[in-house]
Amino acid sequence: MKLHDDVHNYYEKIVLDKIVEHNLHEKYDEDVMADFCCTVLNQLPARYIRNDVDMAFYLPQSERIVMEEQVEKAIKFAGEQVAKKKKTPQ
Repeated sequence: MKLHDDVHNYYEKIVLDKIVEHNLHEKYDEDVMADFCCTVLNQLPARYIRNDVDMAFYLPQSERIVMEEQVEKAIKFAGEQVAKKKKTPQ
């Protein structure tokens, strides 16, 4: 059995939106950005959906706000982890 290509974690969209909003994609190179995204997403619950439009329509505004706050918190944590890693000699 194969998962449908359109099944994805809705938090990924919110994370990408926030990365663009904060211009983080301009701050980090591709390697760091990949680690950063994994760190952010690992702090969040999974919310699998098929269509973003369905989620936008059925998701109450209050829940959307909570999700965005969770993403902001996870981004802050990931930024701190990246900063620590840069300071640590390899």
